[in-house]
Amino acid sequence: MTKSLVIVESPAKAKTISKILGSGFKIIPSMGHVVDLPKTRMGVDIENNFAPHFIVAAKRKKTLSEIKAAAKKADKIYLATDPDREGEAIAWNIKEKLSQNKKYFRVVFHEITPQAIKEAFKHPADLNVKKVNAQTARRVLDRLVGYLLSPLLWRKIAGGLSAGRVQSVALRLIVEREREILKFTAQEYWEIAAELKAVHSKFIAKLEKIEDKKAEIKNEAESAAVIEDLKGKEFVVSEVRELEKKKNPLPPFITSTLQQDAFYKLRFSSARTMLIAQQLYEGVELGKEGAVGLITYMRTDSVNVAQGAIKEVRGFIQEKFGQEYLPESPNLYKSKKQAQEAHEAIRPTSVSRVPESVKESLTPEQFKLYTLIYNRFLASQMKPAIYNVTSIDIRAGRYLFRASGSKLIFKGFTAVYELQEEKEEKNTLPPLEKEELLELVKLLPSQHFTKPPPRFSEASLVKTLEEEGIGRPSTYAPTIQTLVYRDYVRRLKGYLHPTELGCKVNDLLVEYFTEVMDIKFTAGMEDELDEVEEGNLEWVKVINDFYTPFKGKLDYANEVIQKEVITTDEVCATCGKPMVVKWSRKGKFLSCSDFPNCRYAKSITTGIKCPQEGCLGELIERRSRRGLFYGCTRYPNCTYTAKALPGEKTEEEKQEK
Repeated sequence: MTKSLVIVESPAKAKTISKILGSGFKIIPSMGHVVDLPKTRMGVDIENNFAPHFIVAAKRKKTLSEIKAAAKKADKIYLATDPDREGEAIAWNIKEKLSQNKKYFRVVFHEITPQAIKEAFKHPADLNVKKVNAQTARRVLDRLVGYLLSPLLWRKIAGGLSAGRVQSVALRLIVEREREILKFTAQEYWEIAAELKAVHSKFIAKLEKIEDKKAEIKNEAESAAVIEDLKGKEFVVSEVRELEKKKNPLPPFITSTLQQDAFYKLRFSSARTMLIAQQLYEGVELGKEGAVGLITYMRTDSVNVAQGAIKEVRGFIQEKFGQEYLPESPNLYKSKKQAQEAHEAIRPTSVSRVPESVKESLTPEQFKLYTLIYNRFLASQMKPAIYNVTSIDIRAGRYLFRASGSKLIFKGFTAVYELQEEKEEKNTLPPLEKEELLELVKLLPSQHFTKPPPRFSEASLVKTLEEEGIGRPSTYAPTIQTLVYRDYVRRLKGYLHPTELGCKVNDLLVEYFTEVMDIKFTAGMEDELDEVEEGNLEWVKVINDFYTPFKGKLDYANEVIQKEVITTDEVCATCGKPMVVKWSRKGKFLSCSDFPNCRYAKSITTGIKCPQEGCLGELIERRSRRGLFYGCTRYPNCTYTAKALPGEKTEEEKQEK
């Protein structure tokens, strides 16, 4: 019994920690959850206070055997799983499967660096049963919703479908946004700008008011009347306003804001962002330095930063940028109410590892994300940017034009982190004085139309889920992945479009399960799970309060909902009976109405003949991991495929338009 056993979750993490702890420790990765609820049945004893029946996952039996064998030889066992509810539950469940005659220690760290690891092992703690209870409640709650609602969808719509507590609310947001867009009627309006000249400088001013009321020009005729009325009018500066405006830096990243910025600036999906962030957290080989964790834990909703990290970054800012960029005291940021304050924000583990110094050790994607995280953290502890903002009012009879401009006079944090909206310096105006007469160069009328609300991108959906309190940092990416995998939603040019199937599933759930699909109710459930973690609520009570009304609605829905049958004019090629439209996870298809006695089925084609020479097949829509495409009904004899129908644009090209 010479070595202490350390249990972590991933091989990469094990490799990095092993180099830090040295030969006195044996590190074994659990590969995630060793035990879980069974896949083939609910695994929750509803009659016995919703007791979960956890079993050893088939693919983890060998791993558990290795852990047990190592545990027998160890004098101490350290449970070093991730520092969140899920990590706590994994540690708890592993301990339950091992001998209770051993010494167990829970070690928690938010970054994989020598200092953080050694400090964590110096001050181990006990497992937090409140955290475990909160995770158990979430797991049971999600299992009840998924395992009771999904079979309803199978019977009423199609097999292979699924529903989920967070997933279904996210789907509702996407579907309702799509319907807002479809119902939207564009309204025409016109704007009028004036190109004006002062001495030798030209600039643009926009018509703001007519007789001191907001200018509202609805059509070309009204625009032409205004232009006619402006003929011969003098354009005179009536007011000049100048002020200094400060723009404060943003806080360091949390999970949701990292996913948003990575989408807008790097075009990374949420899942891609989290995968790369996990690689940076668990450790990257840096030549002689070995494997090093480059960022802190990436699943967090807290903007807190360790005092040591603040001290380090302030010293770095002073040395590299000078005293003028360093605030007198550290910038402090406030986390949201439900944030787990013991966690830290996402930051580099050391600001001395500037992105360029580790670039050769990283993949291009890792380098881009690390640079984003590094610069955001550095900027968060710098002084505000300062702008000189000028606003000029210009009178022309009963019309008021306005020109605005801003000039950056102190870069502050923007020296390292550029905001999305600040990519271009705004209109710079010439120096003007009150009562100055300007020369009208020309009037610039322009036609516009009001725009519908935008579809959700992954970034804007994550932002909305976070703002509404739906889900937690670990759930955003897998929720979106599930919606896409089930074909409820499709990604087109970075935006989320609900499918016909997604709308169908959403409508059934909204009609019969109002509370489950309600945003405020779902957010309230998250708050209750937080209360369980705080020890203020019993997890069984939370589940019971949800289950009782939910079960009543489920029974009612099973009784009254009739499966929709759409009969077509086409007849079965085998038995001659009418063909009906059915659904599967891959979309609509035609099936014999006498199923299961007759199993004839066929795809619903586009009606367009296959372009392959000599082929008599037709094109149908198909799906693969790479997205949508069209293939021939005679596959595998004909292997023709295309991203769009002949003569049509691809979905991406349609979206670009």
